[in-house]
Amino acid sequence: MPRYMLTEELWSKLREILLQFSLYNKVGLRKTVEGILFRMRTGIPWRDLPEHFGEWNSIYKAFNHWSKKGIWKKLFNVLKTDSDLEWVFIDGSYVKAHQHSAGAAGGYDENIGKSRAGNTSKVHLAINAYGLQHVFTITGGHINDCTEAPALIKKVEGAQILIADKGYDSQTIRAEAEALEMSVIIPRRKNSIKGNKGLDWHLYKLRHLVENAFARLKQYRAVATRYDKLTRNYESIVSLACAFLWLPM
Repeated sequence: MPRYMLTEELWSKLREILLQFSLYNKVGLRKTVEGILFRMRTGIPWRDLPEHFGEWNSIYKAFNHWSKKGIWKKLFNVLKTDSDLEWVFIDGSYVKAHQHSAGAAGGYDENIGKSRAGNTSKVHLAINAYGLQHVFTITGGHINDCTEAPALIKKVEGAQILIADKGYDSQTIRAEAEALEMSVIIPRRKNSIKGNKGLDWHLYKLRHLVENAFARLKQYRAVATRYDKLTRNYESIVSLACAFLWLPM
C-alpha cells in the first residue's frame, strides 16, 4: 500500500481550496491528488504509478489539464496570502534535467540549458521571514543569478529588507530593490572600494533560511531532478511542493 501524504485535516483544507477553482468534486478526487503527490515525492514515471491511485493516464491527464489552467500556481498563491515580507531572502539552485525531460514538441525554449553540471534548469527562489517559499522563477541552468534577480525582486514588491549573498552584488540589483523601497543587505565583493561597513551581519547570518528552503523542496524527487519536458509542468510541480509546505500553516 503506497504511503499517503495527506492527513484528513490537510485533505479537508486542500479540498476546500481546490473546489474554489471549479474542480469537479468526483469520488476519486482525493486519490487523483494523492497520485500526483506520490509522483512528486518519488519522481517515478507516470505510467509506473501504483494501481491503487487509479489509471495512471487519467491521473497524468488531470495533472496536465490543471497545469494548463494554472491550478497549482493558484493553490500556492492562495496559501501564501499572509506571507510575512519583513525580510526576504533570495538565491538560486541548479536542478539536473533528466534525459526524459528532453525533446519537447513545438521547438519552444523550455528553460533547460547547459551548465557545468550538464543539462540543467535553475530555480530562483525568494522566501519570507519565516523561511517559507514566497515566489520563484524557472530559467535554464546557464542563466546567472544576477541576470534573473531583477525579475524576482519585482515579484516581492512590499518587502522591507532584501538579503542575498555576494553573488548578487550588483548596482542594478541594489537599484531595483531600493526603487521598491527595500533596504538591501548584500555583502560587497573583495575588490569593492566601498566595503561592507555598516552591513547587518547578524541579519545576514539568517541567510541559511533560503538554503534550508531549497533542502525541503528537494526532498521531493520530481523537484530535485527535472523529469518534465514542459516548463509549465515543472513549474506546477514546484508550485505544488511549495503549496504542500505551506498547507499545515
